[in-house]
Amino acid sequence: MTISTAKSAFWKGVRDSAPFVLVTGPFGLLFGVLAAEAGLNVVEALSFSLAVFAGSAQFTALQLMQEHTPTLIVLISALAVNLRVAMYSASLTPYLGDAPLWQRAFAAYLTVDQAYALSMIEFERRSDWGTPERMAYFFGTNGLVAPAWMAATITGALVGASIPDSLGLDFVLPIAFLAMIGPMLRTPAHVIACFTACAVSLPATLMPYNLGLIVAGIAGMMAGAQAEVWFERKNTAAEAKQ
Repeated sequence: MTISTAKSAFWKGVRDSAPFVLVTGPFGLLFGVLAAEAGLNVVEALSFSLAVFAGSAQFTALQLMQEHTPTLIVLISALAVNLRVAMYSASLTPYLGDAPLWQRAFAAYLTVDQAYALSMIEFERRSDWGTPERMAYFFGTNGLVAPAWMAATITGALVGASIPDSLGLDFVLPIAFLAMIGPMLRTPAHVIACFTACAVSLPATLMPYNLGLIVAGIAGMMAGAQAEVWFERKNTAAEAKQ
């Protein structure tokens, strides 16, 4: 019989998240480099990462700031990119909702794609875990990723000016998102939402201020929600016939 404690769950989270360090390291390095190129110093780049702690929102906001986009559009775009975190929180609530308030507040700050994806898979697999083990595992998934992200951001901000463009670090961004999104496409509704957003995003690139990102995200969510309803009705009708 396997004995599971909060401590062992935490270290399991650390081990499971270790491969993501290979992605978040270059990802954070790239952000530090771009932040330096945008004129932010090391303290400002690190403060940016600490305050937002969401790679996609940070890259979106930084890019729009470099394009001198109005502040309101920058804020709306960053919030739109991070809307998925609200859905992550809703999904995690059945598993972590009984934890103390300070733990839930800390978990909300640390809710990122990797932590969510790993935690949901593990929570559904380990029905014997209680809230302390689940929360410990969730924190463990950030045990390496968060420090690696911050260290890489600082390194990128320090050496940003000396890294040649030919190194092509920007390839990390799409790879990171593919690695995060792939495991989440577990139902037909998820796939429909993903591909709808991709399809809409292509012509939407013509919209100013990257507003196409918001339009594509909304289209994907609407398509996914509608598909979910349609599949539920289909399953209900099939069960009624049996």
